[in-house]
Order: sequence, then C-alpha cells, then structure tokens
Amino acid sequence: MIRFALGFAACTFATMASAEPIAITHVRLIDGTGAPPIEDASVLFDGDRLLAAGRDIAIPKNARIVERRGDSVLPMLVSDHVHVGQISGTETGAANYARHNIVGDLAQYRRYGVGTVVALGNNGPLFDTLRPEAHAGKLPADLYGVDQGIGVPLGAPPQAMLKVGPDQLYRPSTAAQAVIDVGRMADAGTDLVKIWLDDFGGSLPVKMEPEIYKAVIAESHRRGLRVAAHIHDLADAKAMVDAGADIIAHGVRDKPVPPALIASMKEKGVWYIATLALDEATVAWAEQQAWTKTPFARADLSAPLAAQVDDPAWRVRALAASTVPGARTSLAMGMANLKSLADAGVKIGFGTDSGAVALRVAGLAEHRELTLSVTAGLTPSRVIRMATQDAASLLNLTDRGVIAPGKRADLLIVSGDPSQDIAAMGHIVESWSHGIAVAGPR
Repeated sequence: MIRFALGFAACTFATMASAEPIAITHVRLIDGTGAPPIEDASVLFDGDRLLAAGRDIAIPKNARIVERRGDSVLPMLVSDHVHVGQISGTETGAANYARHNIVGDLAQYRRYGVGTVVALGNNGPLFDTLRPEAHAGKLPADLYGVDQGIGVPLGAPPQAMLKVGPDQLYRPSTAAQAVIDVGRMADAGTDLVKIWLDDFGGSLPVKMEPEIYKAVIAESHRRGLRVAAHIHDLADAKAMVDAGADIIAHGVRDKPVPPALIASMKEKGVWYIATLALDEATVAWAEQQAWTKTPFARADLSAPLAAQVDDPAWRVRALAASTVPGARTSLAMGMANLKSLADAGVKIGFGTDSGAVALRVAGLAEHRELTLSVTAGLTPSRVIRMATQDAASLLNLTDRGVIAPGKRADLLIVSGDPSQDIAAMGHIVESWSHGIAVAGPR
C-alpha cells in the first residue's frame, strides 16, 4: 500500500506531486452528491485535477495504477468552522499562533481526511500570509476563513477562555468603529466576517448591541462579504436572520427552532452549521466514552492532552464543572434542531469549532460530527454530502466537494462503505491531494 508521511517541509508539498496520471481502481465511488455509490469504479486524476470517474473509464497506458479493491473513495471533507494556531498541548492563547502550530494543525486535519478548513476568526496577520500558500497547495490542507472577527468589549468571545492577542480580534464599542474594523478585514482579503453575539450562558456581562451588529452586516455586504454569526440561543438566531446574517455558525441549542424561523432561513438562503461535536467534547473525554479510547481517537492527541484525559482527578473536576449539564441538554437540542432544519430543506454546512480549545481535537472532531449527525437522524449519505458538496457550497467553492471531471482531486479512501455505515469514515486508508498520498492518523 502506498503511503507517504507528512514529515517533509511544508514548502515542498506541491512540488512532490507525481508527473504522471494516477488511477485508483476497483473502488466504491461515493461522489459527494448523495447519489448511490458506484461499485467497482475507478478515479483518474493528474496532479490536482480529476480527469474521469466511474465504471469502465479509459485509463491511459502511462497512468500509475493504485488498486484499492473493495475500499470506498469520496471527496475529502470540508470543515466550515474550525480554528487554527490556538492550542499547544492543553493551553489556549495567542502565544500559540505561530506558523509551525498552524501548519501542524493543517497536517492533522489532512491525516483525518479534511482537505479544506475555514478558520472562523481570532486570526492574526500571519493568516494572510499562510492562506495563499495553502491555496497554492504548499500546505497540507487548504485554508480559508475570517481574519480577526468582531467581538464585544467585556463580552464575547471570553478573553479568559481564549486569551486572544490584540491583533487577533476587534472589539468595537460603536457602530462607526465596527464599520472601520470591517473595512480593515475587507482590505486584508478576509473570506468572511464573523460576529460573536451570545453571552456564553450568561457568564459574560454584556452582549453585542443591535446597532453594532447591524452596522457590521451592512458594511460587510457593501464590501461583498458574508457574515457568520456565533450564537447559542434561539432568540439570537432570530435576531441574526432578521438582521441579514448569512451563516449561523453554531446550532440553536436552547429551544426547538420554530417553523417561522425555518421559513425565513429558507427564503433568505441562510446557512446553518450545527457544531454538535462542541458540546459532546465538554463531557465525552471526562466520561471516557467508548469512542475516546479507540486508537483512531487517541492517534493524534498531544502528550499533554493525553495525560490530562487519562488523569482521574482531572476527570472528576471536569464532570463537576457548571457547564456540564448545559452541554448535555445543548447537545440533545442541537441534534433535534439539525434534523428539523435538514428535513425542511434549510442549507446545512459542516463544522465543529475544532481547534478552539484542546478537547475539540482537530480532524477527530469532524468525524464525531459525522457520527452525531447520523445519530440525530440524518442518513449516512446525507451526512457525507453535508460534509463535502454542501460544505464546499457554503464557501461558494465549485471546484471541490464532489468527484467529477475538472474538479480538484481531493480524495479520501476508506475501508468499508460509509454510505451504509458512517463508522467506516474512521477506517482511513489514505487521502490524496495534488497527487500526493497521505496516511491516516498516526
């Protein structure tokens, strides 16, 4: 079996691609559109572009044959809500926002089969340097996102939790200053604008004033940018949809989403990202849920994080935290709302808020999101589409997320049939991008 590690320097990533076309043969083709799988198919690509996919395709004589008989090939995942460069070991903070940490995060996403990520805020100037490198294939995964984002003085996001640096977040106190801050992000080339609206369960003394978030949304739209809103409660989701936000970046987790809001989201084309794995992570590691003990879950834990989750004293403290009951109820409500919104035809993206704190492990959280979404009642095929074609569509990226001629050859190969059993997504054989194969979690 062909496997390449990610130990080489990031700057050489694109130059290592094969000069010959590659054909992956005798695979189950799951193309990302939700269509039924095609058995005994082949996928032909040259570097970073797909040439053909399906049964009985013509394979050139000079193609390198990679037989993966009985395995499944699907597009690499796209995660619409992550963070990079925030964590080192178990510690969160601006001191970790360095090139080696960010590239390390991207490498870990890639090992877990995530080929494109959206770093949704709290990014410093380094982000604008790394993003073009990622687009050019010089980094392990492609990178999009929000530069700093718009927070609240003395409010969200909580400084005590995230320890962001002064160049990683704007906290305007007036609408006029908010307009200036949006302009700065637009001039730097941010892909989106993010606003933090909620008060983190009442733990923060203030929330963003309507005149500020309305000014942010209006100026972002004037500059051709869409706005993603950090929310938790139904009331804030309603406010954001009414004000014109384009993406609800977390699920509604306090109350059921009513028909009127569903209708408004559909009418306005608002995207919804459930981030179920966020609440699960609050309790799963401390409870030592069965999945946390698997080699797949533990493969890429840092030594400090592994020591923490294995510490009985830490687990007792974690389960005694005041946030635990809320996380349990939030997860249940978030799952129910995801099912309601998906069934109603609201546009659903895919993301986890992984990388914001240590327990939301980069890449692994995305696989938990797949499983939780199926547990919520979505079919495996629907969930795969959500994490591939739909997640790319949220970013307005038409070159990835599906397997079809002319698209990016961002391919994930797994053992088994994830269209029938989503657990097969965790049996990663390898991923391919720019003609390079990378093995799964270490």
